[in-house]
Amino acid sequence: MTARIAGLGACLPEKILTNKDFERMVDTSDEWIVSRTGIRERHVVGEGESVATIAVEAGKRAMADAGVAPEEVELLVLATATVEQPIPATSAIIQPALGIKNATCFDIAAACSGFLYAMHVARQFIITGEVTTAMVIGAETLSRYTDYTDRATCILFGDGAGAAVLQAAPAGDGILRSALHTDGTYADFIQMPGGGSKYPPNVKEHIDARLPFIKMRGNETFKVAVRSITDVCQEVLAGAGVSADKVNLFIPHQANLRIIAAVGDRLGIPAEKTYLNLERVGNTSSASIPVAMREAIDRGALKRGDLVLLAAFGGGLTWAATLLKW
Repeated sequence: MTARIAGLGACLPEKILTNKDFERMVDTSDEWIVSRTGIRERHVVGEGESVATIAVEAGKRAMADAGVAPEEVELLVLATATVEQPIPATSAIIQPALGIKNATCFDIAAACSGFLYAMHVARQFIITGEVTTAMVIGAETLSRYTDYTDRATCILFGDGAGAAVLQAAPAGDGILRSALHTDGTYADFIQMPGGGSKYPPNVKEHIDARLPFIKMRGNETFKVAVRSITDVCQEVLAGAGVSADKVNLFIPHQANLRIIAAVGDRLGIPAEKTYLNLERVGNTSSASIPVAMREAIDRGALKRGDLVLLAAFGGGLTWAATLLKW
C-alpha cells in the first residue's frame, strides 16, 4: 500500500510585485533580477490576508478537487516557516475554517522542503492504516519576513499556499518513493535569526539589527543546493528502479532558474520535461511544489499516468525528493 494525491488546490494572493517595483525600492534592475534568478514577478499578501487565510483557501480547493467532505479528513500536516503566531500551531488555527473537525493537526518546519516532508509523514500514517484520508498544506507569507532594504534577498520571495488530499492507493500507483535529508552544519546558510528564544522579538536592538528577517549566504547555498538536489533525485530514482529518461515531468522547488537548470543537466532531464512557474511566482518556499503541480495540471503539462519527480531544497539545510505516478 502507498498513498496517492486525490486532489490539489492552490492559492496565490492577488497583489503582485514586479521587478519594476523593486527598481523603485532598491538598487536593482529587471535585467539583473531575471539574469540571476529567472524571476519577473511574485504574489504577496495584502491587508486582511495571512498565512492562515491562504492556507484555508488552498485546502478547500484541494478537498473540492478530490471530492472529499471535510469530515472525511483525519489528518492535517501543515508545512510552514511563516506561522500565523507562535502558539498555537497554525494547523490548529485553520482547522475550524476548513471544517475538518475529525482531523489531528500539527505543523512541521522544513523550510522550502516542507511540503515533501509533510507529504512523506502523511503517507506513513496512511500506510500504517491509522488514517485513510489526509491533507497536506504548504503555505508561506515570506513577504512578512523579507527585508526590503536588502536587494540580495527581497527580490526572491513570494507568498502562496498549495494543498493536497492524500488517500490510500495500491503499491505501484501514487507515491512510489521518497527520501528526506538534513544537514544542520549549514544552518546559517538560510536563516531568520530573530524572533525566537535566542534573539527575542521584543528587543529593540534585535529589530535594529534586522534579525527578524530572512538572511542568506547565496553563493555557498547555490553550490550545496545543486549537489544535494541531484543526489537525492538519483537516490529516489535508484530506489524505485527507474532511470531519469523515464521521468515524464520534473517539478523542482522554484527557487532559482540557474539551480534548476544545473540539476536538470546533471540528471539528464531536458528542459522541456521540467516544469517552471518561477518567473510568475518567485520562491514561495513550502508552497512552491504544490502550487506548481496545480498549475501544471491546469495547463495540461501534468497528465494522468505520468511519472513525476518532485525535488526541494531549503533552510536547515533540508532537501528531499519524491517520485510518483500520476
